[in-house]
Amino acid sequence: MRKSFYEFLMTQRHPGSSDPIAEFANNAFFDQSFPKQEDDFEKLSKYLEENAGYLPSMTIFDDAWKDYLAYLD
Repeated sequence: MRKSFYEFLMTQRHPGSSDPIAEFANNAFFDQSFPKQEDDFEKLSKYLEENAGYLPSMTIFDDAWKDYLAYLD
């Protein structure tokens, strides 16, 4: 079964890290509304643009998405 983006992102959590993807993962962990089962780029991107004030730049999501795709291979 294909892992969702959220499941992948949780493997990137490192509390106290200053790495942007780790910070994204740490904050997403506390986001009760994060679409945890989603694996569609457009839907995730739209959600983050509209709801994730904790994400300072969508470039961080883009980088995490690239890592997610590589993880799936």
